[in-house]
Amino acid sequence: MDPLLDFTGKVAVITGAAQGFGKLLAQELAKRGAKLVISDINEKGVLSVADEISATGADVIAMKCDVSKNDQCKLMVDSAIKAFGRVDIGVNNAGIAHEFMPLHQTDESIMDHQFAINVKGVQFGMRYQIQQMLTQGEGAILNVSSMAGIGGAARASAYSMAKHAVIGLTKTAAVEYGKANIRVNAICPFFTLTPMVTNFADDELQQKMGQGAPMKRLGEPKEIVAVMLMMLSPANTYMTGQCIAVDGGVSAF
Repeated sequence: MDPLLDFTGKVAVITGAAQGFGKLLAQELAKRGAKLVISDINEKGVLSVADEISATGADVIAMKCDVSKNDQCKLMVDSAIKAFGRVDIGVNNAGIAHEFMPLHQTDESIMDHQFAINVKGVQFGMRYQIQQMLTQGEGAILNVSSMAGIGGAARASAYSMAKHAVIGLTKTAAVEYGKANIRVNAICPFFTLTPMVTNFADDELQQKMGQGAPMKRLGEPKEIVAVMLMMLSPANTYMTGQCIAVDGGVSAF
């Protein structure tokens, strides 16, 4: 196998793995030899994903995890250590969107919910992933931000606020732990055809949303996950503190 895509024996923990990027990334890492601990608030969904992966012969553990709860994030990492002895890869993917609305109509409860899942959930995951990686002397973390974390996002102020915070956490951790050989990066997708988008946008709205990109379409999950694999690759050893836009050219404007 090409060393760039060889994850043989690597132990990865992935949140938000019942669907979307998390599910597809788990499947792709398993194909390439990784051992997995996957979680989601949707316990039934993540157990189903684990069954599919296990049927291929890969090692996988699935569990329910509410990433807004510190103790549940700790348990996920502890489970990986107990089962496999280490954590090589941490993917903090779990996240939520909110209904489009103007900033002046966005109340505190929406901001609190965004912060709890999209920011605290990333920090809690990183906290315990990094603790284990420090004992190992290496590791790679990938946080899922958004194009809304790089620039403004009209009618999505609370989401944009939270995804900007993910960028701040990513860059800060990269600076703090680079000397410990722990790489921390973030990926920033444009609208992609995951359930987070397709559940609220019909075909007509998806077409309109896609017109905002120079490529005149929305992203496909496999296109985002291909970049995630590159960013996590064991052969990619000098890339840290980066927030990579995968956006059909939006950031070129």
